[in-house]
Amino acid sequence: MEFGYVGWIAAAVAVLITGISKSGLGGALGGLAVPLMAIWISPRDAAAVMLPVLIVTDWAGIGAWRGKASWAELKLMLPASIVGIIIGTLAFGVMSNSVVKIAVGLIAVVFALDRLLRRNRPQRPASPPQSFFAVLSGAASGFTSTLAHAGGPPVMAYLLNRQLPRETFVATSVYFFTLTNMAKFPSYLALGIFTKATLLASAMLLPLVPVGVWLGMRMLARVPERPFYWFAAGALGLSGSKLLWDGLFA
Repeated sequence: MEFGYVGWIAAAVAVLITGISKSGLGGALGGLAVPLMAIWISPRDAAAVMLPVLIVTDWAGIGAWRGKASWAELKLMLPASIVGIIIGTLAFGVMSNSVVKIAVGLIAVVFALDRLLRRNRPQRPASPPQSFFAVLSGAASGFTSTLAHAGGPPVMAYLLNRQLPRETFVATSVYFFTLTNMAKFPSYLALGIFTKATLLASAMLLPLVPVGVWLGMRMLARVPERPFYWFAAGALGLSGSKLLWDGLFA
């Protein structure tokens, strides 16, 4: 596994974007890291490098958002995510990543367009958790996250639809991915994805994690509530478009 100088710069940028995204945007852009790194190394190695980084990033986010997540949402999404991880582990190396990326990307773009087109409509109060949508989003996120760390769009789509306060929105996403990424670790071990080279690369990138998390927190504090949701919807559309492009043309 050989990055090269430009590859290391891209990997560093990917880690910073991931930290900013997870602590300030609810993980909207977290799915960009693996595709970016996969320009220089295999997608399998990119996924292996990013998982330890993601876990450390998630725990840094937990410290920032402790006590602010919606457990009503998490109780629906997390068990479904475990099911998605199990299915994703069984499908790893069998199912085409292109098909998965196209499906998830299309869903993300549709939901982003829906949110952006309805941005000027009056905000409705948050309703009780939507069980079917929550379970479906959790399972889809666990599945796609196992294959390519691309679990952000399904969860973003669900939480954007819920119209939670932005702190609850981000905190719920952080808690969800903390537990989901930890649950993926045994699966990656069983699949033999980690190598000495990927673990060394992860260790070298870890010092950038607190920088990205700090930048994300600073961004969130400066963005008012309504523009935050417009920006989050735009980020969801961007990540979905990237997945669509990779699925169709990569």
